[in-house]
Amino acid sequence: MKKEHSSPLGEFIKSRRERLQPDQAGIQPLPGRRRTPGLRREEVAYLANMSVTYYTWLEQGRETRPSPEVLSSISTALQLSTDEHRYLLDLARNGSVDHTDTAEEAPSDTGFLQNIVDQLHYPSFITDEGTDVIAWNRAAELCIADFGSLSQQDRHMSHVIFFDEDYRRRLLNWEEFARYSVAIMRTRFEDYQKHPLYRDRFERLLQDSDVFASLWAKYEIQQKRVKTAYYQLEDGQIMEFDIHYTSVIDNDPGLHWCFFVPVPGSGTEERLLQRLEQDRQQQL
Repeated sequence: MKKEHSSPLGEFIKSRRERLQPDQAGIQPLPGRRRTPGLRREEVAYLANMSVTYYTWLEQGRETRPSPEVLSSISTALQLSTDEHRYLLDLARNGSVDHTDTAEEAPSDTGFLQNIVDQLHYPSFITDEGTDVIAWNRAAELCIADFGSLSQQDRHMSHVIFFDEDYRRRLLNWEEFARYSVAIMRTRFEDYQKHPLYRDRFERLLQDSDVFASLWAKYEIQQKRVKTAYYQLEDGQIMEFDIHYTSVIDNDPGLHWCFFVPVPGSGTEERLLQRLEQDRQQQL
């Protein structure tokens, strides 16, 4: 039997087809035994108003440049979310940024980046394309994670989220954020998977974290957006932050700035200022 081709776009629409049942799609299932979960290719082709052959070529990776109209039809047929539709368009452009040479470029000025985050009294840190935390302020250490105590090898967010037990205890809605972080990683994976460091960390996550492996298999897609996190500190106080992101610092698309803004009315702003003052007094 001839082995089917594969492509990121084909794998993605296949995963979306397999999660959608005929009744969810509003159609009667075709007769015969269903050998795979979800819709059949014929059913997706019907819903998207295209030939079965053409849709099959898309899944097999034999057709790699579908038109925007075709992509829109498939997106509607598979009931893709806004983030998933954007991801589908990115895959179809076949223009993923290759970050394999990023490490060979001039290193970031960490002194300058450190000065940036030190200007904020809100918890703040900056990561590179491998999620390494390369600059952070004291508020981040006190409320989010003790980055300074981590070895340089482990000071990256994928390690912190899935292997740092202290962080897991602090973050009360950890399960939600673990799922969110994996969906973000899935969305960016085609851009970064050729980067050796990124690939090594991904393989370790798959091998050593059952939670990560289970979430990865869901093939969820999501773009970064403002999220609320609840951190419980060692004295029992709970801090509520809206997490904001910005990227492309000093024209470097690999740098991402993350800052935690206290949720208005939660008392977090006051507790944060008090905690920072107590810490300052202890350092005197």
